[in-house]
Amino acid sequence: MSLAADMVYEGARSVYGPVLAALGASAVVVGLVTGAGEAVALVLRLAFGPVADRTGRYWSLTILGYGLTAVCVPLLALAPRLGAAGLAFAATMILLERLGKAIRSPSKSALLAHVATSVGRGRGFGVHKALDQVGAFAGPLVVSAAVAVASVWAGLAVLAVPGAVAMLLLLALRRRVPDPASYDASVPPVATEDEPRRGWWAEAAGAGLSGDFFRYAVAASLTTGGLVTFGIIGYHLTVDGVLPVAAVPLLYAAAMAVEALAALVVGSVYDRTGPRVLLVVPVLVALVPALALGSALAAVLAGVAAWGFAQGVQDSTIKAVVADLVAAPRRATAYGVFAGIQGLLAVVGGTAAGWLYERSLTALVVVVAVTQVVALVLLVGTLRRSAPRR
Repeated sequence: MSLAADMVYEGARSVYGPVLAALGASAVVVGLVTGAGEAVALVLRLAFGPVADRTGRYWSLTILGYGLTAVCVPLLALAPRLGAAGLAFAATMILLERLGKAIRSPSKSALLAHVATSVGRGRGFGVHKALDQVGAFAGPLVVSAAVAVASVWAGLAVLAVPGAVAMLLLLALRRRVPDPASYDASVPPVATEDEPRRGWWAEAAGAGLSGDFFRYAVAASLTTGGLVTFGIIGYHLTVDGVLPVAAVPLLYAAAMAVEALAALVVGSVYDRTGPRVLLVVPVLVALVPALALGSALAAVLAGVAAWGFAQGVQDSTIKAVVADLVAAPRRATAYGVFAGIQGLLAVVGGTAAGWLYERSLTALVVVVAVTQVVALVLLVGTLRRSAPRR
């Protein structure tokens, strides 16, 4: 199911830069929309994590979130028909698609954390992410073929097909496995009677979560905010003439293949060695703008590979650490808080990257490098103090 769903939204994300540019957006607008999209996908999990834990409606929220993605992405194909309103409509659809991710992600991650215990959480999240990336690889290829044959708008419209497949598979999966918590024998699947009852706002703010969790969340979020979005990279490659528009989704597909490999490899290493493997992420993030936003094709390819590797670890093994730091009854809430902190830095990072890109590439490279030094120091200190439960 995740494979099919990733075909939809990763296929679309591969051309967000060229799509927004075609509708008249500047680099700042591209950075703002893509950064705000990531912020919506992350920050609003602050709300939907506690909702999932309080109501137990993990499946319902997962289905609603994927449904928004399946609908909003194909609707982007209507943007050029709307004239002056096209850019605003496209930005709205992008933000709604990211809202779908915010709705579903805490619930989906909580469900996955239960079933992954039987194979190791690093491996479980890694395998899941790798299957995601098969779809993330295939989706941009489909879009690229449609762009070559027809137009970028046709590429968005055709993504309605894997979207429908994903929803059918998701409904079938819920019917077959109504309670994934039954796979997790290591911890109780629901809160005990002596668990303190907190207000909704306190839950959303992460009341009761450990200091180690928050230090880890800030460190990981600095890597998220510092990772230049592919929207900026795609915009650069298109506007500067480094690659034709049809080639941009192909490059994105290659990055998704790297992301899948990174999720599998780092996930397995994490189960054997622990979270020290995550120290490679700030180094990779710092390399991305220096390489991917250049004019030499070899450097661009290396930068996109670093981007894909960092993205793969951020979306898989980093989440496994959260599952180890937080007990099952509060995992959806913890994932929401974690993502909220990530989102705040994502919108700042995306907007700042677009602003700096138009003024000084050197300044962008330096700013990202400095933030990643801070992230590395925080990670080292946090991992020394914290020993995640296994």
